[in-house]
Amino acid sequence: MTIRFDANEIKRDFPALQRMVNEDVPLVYLDTTATSQKPKKVLECLSYYYSNSNANVHRGIHTLAEEATAGYESARTKIGEFISAPSAKEIIYTRNTTEAINLVANSWGRANLRSGDRIVLTEMEHHSNLVPWQMLAASIGLEIDIIPVDDNGCLDLEVYEKHLDKNPKAVCVTHMSNVLGTLNPIKEMATQAHEHGAVIVVDAAQSVPHMPVDVQDLGVDFVAFSAHKMCGPTGVGVLWGRYELLDGMPPFLGGGDMIKRVYLRDFDTNELPYKFEAGTPAIGEAIAMGAAVDYLKGVGMENVWEHEQDIVSYAMERLEEIPGLTVYGPEAEKRGGVTAFTLDGVHPHDISQILDVDGIAVRAGHHCAMPLHERYSLVATARASFYLYNSYDDVDKLIKGLYKVKQVFG
Repeated sequence: MTIRFDANEIKRDFPALQRMVNEDVPLVYLDTTATSQKPKKVLECLSYYYSNSNANVHRGIHTLAEEATAGYESARTKIGEFISAPSAKEIIYTRNTTEAINLVANSWGRANLRSGDRIVLTEMEHHSNLVPWQMLAASIGLEIDIIPVDDNGCLDLEVYEKHLDKNPKAVCVTHMSNVLGTLNPIKEMATQAHEHGAVIVVDAAQSVPHMPVDVQDLGVDFVAFSAHKMCGPTGVGVLWGRYELLDGMPPFLGGGDMIKRVYLRDFDTNELPYKFEAGTPAIGEAIAMGAAVDYLKGVGMENVWEHEQDIVSYAMERLEEIPGLTVYGPEAEKRGGVTAFTLDGVHPHDISQILDVDGIAVRAGHHCAMPLHERYSLVATARASFYLYNSYDDVDKLIKGLYKVKQVFG
């Protein structure tokens, strides 16, 4: 295995990764799938905005307002280039991936779907790509078809083809599972969806931070992702959509900035992207998201992806050494840097708590994917996830910690 860069050198860029926990134990952060840590450049960018250029955007011509607007729009351009969007006007700021998907469901969905229409979801979706569609289905009478997950942790694409034969109007699928790490064949699924007249909505919260993503090459219609999983701050995310679809959609929220003109009994909507950005946005956070994009581009997304492939391959080899431990999902070649596992006789919450004593941060629970856990007859799993700042040494500490868990529980 070849390490693409020195993760320990990268780690020095992240202040939180320098701290000690439980008084004197160095932190081993293996919970990036929940949220990533933030490099100094991003933190400094956020602080600079609030300390020097704090003003509202698009609403003033004084120096601070113009600086804030310039930074806000510059970040939009950077984000668009990062995912190869044809136009920055297709980049809609939201609070997070969840809000972005809700925007699609409530704007595009309510404008284009009718009672009896079918939509396709999958068994591995995060609740954020299930519940908004379930709510819409209950409201207007949609039929939902589900693509199951096979024993190897991959989507059953033969069932997908059968669902497409029913001519659904939308396919809603994650690019990468936040539990299994499964990397789905989105480009092929999009081609098939379009052949049957369906729009495809992609939850890219776990892919955009970790691998090169080109929305044009994927051939999809909507993509949602969050800043906080890609070295950026919380409270800001992005919906990308094809211009012609966004242009034809009604506003999601009403208020300031999403209007061109307001009358007492009517209003005219603003142009894209502002039509979907009602009220004062997370300005500093959006600007800092642009700084996160700069940071990741500086490392190189191909390098990030190859590094994570190295780390997860090593992690899976080491995890297989532990008697009674089961890792869920496909082989390392078909997954991102995520490993969800169980240990015979030990609840995942106990695993997490004991590991935390030694400073090892993993997630325990259903990871906002309850149907997927039910597929494996599980209530919860422990999950270790990796990023550009994790090393083989971090994996070795995890393995040592898991042997300690086994010892504690006999």
